[in-house]
Amino acid sequence: MTKKVNIGLVQMSCTDDVDANFQKAVVKIREAAQKGANVICLQELFKSLYFCDVEDHGNFALAEVIPGPTTDSLGALAKELGVVIIASLFEKRAHGLYHNTTAVLDADGTYLGKYRKMHIPDDPGYYEKFYFTPGDAPVGDYQEQGDTTGYRIFETKFAKIGVLICWDQWYPEAARITSLMGAEILFYPTAIGWDTNEQDPLINEEQYGAWQTIQRGHAVANGVYVVSVNRVGREAEQQFWGGSFIANPQGRLLYLAPHDEEVTHVEELDLQKLDFYRTTWPFLRDRRIDSYKPILKRYID
Repeated sequence: MTKKVNIGLVQMSCTDDVDANFQKAVVKIREAAQKGANVICLQELFKSLYFCDVEDHGNFALAEVIPGPTTDSLGALAKELGVVIIASLFEKRAHGLYHNTTAVLDADGTYLGKYRKMHIPDDPGYYEKFYFTPGDAPVGDYQEQGDTTGYRIFETKFAKIGVLICWDQWYPEAARITSLMGAEILFYPTAIGWDTNEQDPLINEEQYGAWQTIQRGHAVANGVYVVSVNRVGREAEQQFWGGSFIANPQGRLLYLAPHDEEVTHVEELDLQKLDFYRTTWPFLRDRRIDSYKPILKRYID
């Protein structure tokens, strides 16, 4: 038996022209669909430059309501093309309350909901805590949560997908929970790159290697496919490293994008093989959930 799905990833550069970025993304979504894609993922905050390199109140004007005009337009496009679209946007939830949010549009144009980034960095060049409130943590039984709380999966026409966002990539807990909820594929819209002022090339090399390695580890530990979609090009002091990739449930790279080119790539995944991977290496079977309570502590002094 096979249950195959074609995954499209769009790795692109951006400018300060929001409308031009959106139209470029539309063109590339159409290109991916023409290549046979069923599910298409865009990079983090694809409509603008990565504005979090500075703390500037003017950048809040880039935010929008979700659902709203952008998701309406992408929903119409998804319906026209018969594809699922994963779109990372800057969300205005209320006055003074903003999120880094990814919306999912199903192949019939239906807005399936949104995931709000849970882990928010604050580092030189990545001042995201200035802009983004973390997604709300669940309270009580996960089955009773609303459609904007905690980690989520989306049951699309083609697959059960989980969406996490950039800094979430470094946290195995996020990948584990989303996988335990039934995700067959984890998608990571991302914006990360090299610091052009870094004098030691080994540091840049190690950081890129760590970024890829930990995500491939999530694929292995959870027996799922991982799709990571990064931006490319120079913005301020960041050289975004591209390097978008797709890994299978044993961490093998099925596709690796270049560091310096825009790419629209489509890769076929066989979801029926998930059972093979999970029975060959039955990590979920052997989890000692009775021993994991200490993970809820900030640090074990």
